[in-house]
Amino acid sequence: MIENIEWFAVAVAALVTFVVGGPWYSPAMFLKAWQEDMNLTDTQPGHPARVFGLAYVFSFLSCALLAALMGPGAGVLAGFKLGLLVGVCFVAASFGINYQFANRSLKALFIDGGYHTVQFAGFGAVLGAWPFGM
Repeated sequence: MIENIEWFAVAVAALVTFVVGGPWYSPAMFLKAWQEDMNLTDTQPGHPARVFGLAYVFSFLSCALLAALMGPGAGVLAGFKLGLLVGVCFVAASFGINYQFANRSLKALFIDGGYHTVQFAGFGAVLGAWPFGM
């Protein structure tokens, strides 16, 4: 299982987190609605190096497991479909459980769950497109 993982593909696919997340959580898309639902403001201090660094590490781990589940030579469409299913059925559904117990809104769930669904579909597409043995 692990011997069939293309580690460079995993490293590249993990960057999808930022390719999708940048626009997704921008003012042009969902930033204001998300901040409102999470009770956050633009003026609150953050730790960008830690946030972005850990986001990449967690994405790398997610991509590695997705690559192991997918196997070599899956193809773009099969990878996209598997990523989409994992995004909806594992990730967004798990967020749904947590958000209900935390009394968060459905709007926040759809924003965050939607992001992770698109993110995992992107992970799968990149991993599926990667030629095995490269």
